[in-house]
Amino acid sequence: MSSTARPQPQPLSTAASLFRSRRVHLAALVVLLLATPVFSIAFGAASVPLDQVFGVLADHLGIHPATGMDPITDAIVWQNRMPRIIAGIGVGAVLGVSGVALQAVVRNPLAEPYVLGVSAGASSGAATAIIIVGVSSTLGVAGLAFAGALVATFMVLAIGGRRRSTALTLVLAGLAIGFIFQAVTNLIIFSSDSPETARSVMFWTLGSLSKVGWTQSVWTVVVAAALIAMLWLCAPWLDALASGDATSLSVGINPATIRLTILIPVSAAIGLVVAMAGGIGFVGLVIPHLMRSFTGYRHRTLVISSGLAGAVFLVWADTFSRTVFSPSELPIGVITGLFGAPFLLALVGRMNPAR
Repeated sequence: MSSTARPQPQPLSTAASLFRSRRVHLAALVVLLLATPVFSIAFGAASVPLDQVFGVLADHLGIHPATGMDPITDAIVWQNRMPRIIAGIGVGAVLGVSGVALQAVVRNPLAEPYVLGVSAGASSGAATAIIIVGVSSTLGVAGLAFAGALVATFMVLAIGGRRRSTALTLVLAGLAIGFIFQAVTNLIIFSSDSPETARSVMFWTLGSLSKVGWTQSVWTVVVAAALIAMLWLCAPWLDALASGDATSLSVGINPATIRLTILIPVSAAIGLVVAMAGGIGFVGLVIPHLMRSFTGYRHRTLVISSGLAGAVFLVWADTFSRTVFSPSELPIGVITGLFGAPFLLALVGRMNPAR
């Protein structure tokens, strides 16, 4: 299978310049991530002036207690929008770094949770938990979503991950597995006795943060931070896997063992975010490719930059989804699909068919 092109060795002066530019780019992403929640809160069905946003945040963070704050404004900012923004940061970070990991593990520049059917498998598991099993706890839904994501991952690798497979073979296998699990999910939804539950789950499968609370959002960020830390530590393994099995073996790494070690926690994290926010596609495809041109190919930097950029991208996608047709709300998956599908077509068009 094909992999993304590797950069050629650079002179020391050029390498030092690149290192400094990576640090500047990462710092810019951090600043953007810190500024995003404040400005995102101001948009929605009811706009909130920035001075009131700062006042509510300062009050709840104990920085400067507010006096005479409108309770409706306080509820909009702190109880409604802030939890979904925090959840958006966690979900976007997980999807961004999951794309990085999957692209390295399967050596395929088109790999990402949605394209490979992993998100669809997680959605089937979550729908099974909600409608068939009757699980209401987030942990129970996330557990079955993880099981579905893991099954989908290994099915795709078994079908399209063989030695002589091409990048497009794996993508086609992922699309086929995704369609199968999507059909299963739809069947489960329409078998529900409650039309309201069916509509709610159908909307959720397209991606939504509208029902996320503070507890869920905090756990999502914790999982995102843990996944980023793990993949950052595993960055040398990802570098070796992206270069091929021969390179991995030459440095004493067992590719099969490392793939399993990485795929299990990645699938678990994807299962959690699907249980929280439903199926949101193409974040793991678009963000890693953009970050390679922004911060370079080394996975130690790429993991951090993709986590930061994925978080920023998803928060603004959610902001757009709840603003453009206000007071109605679009599923986030519609917004990310509008960005991601043309990007996927462009990548496929640039690939050499002979590969």
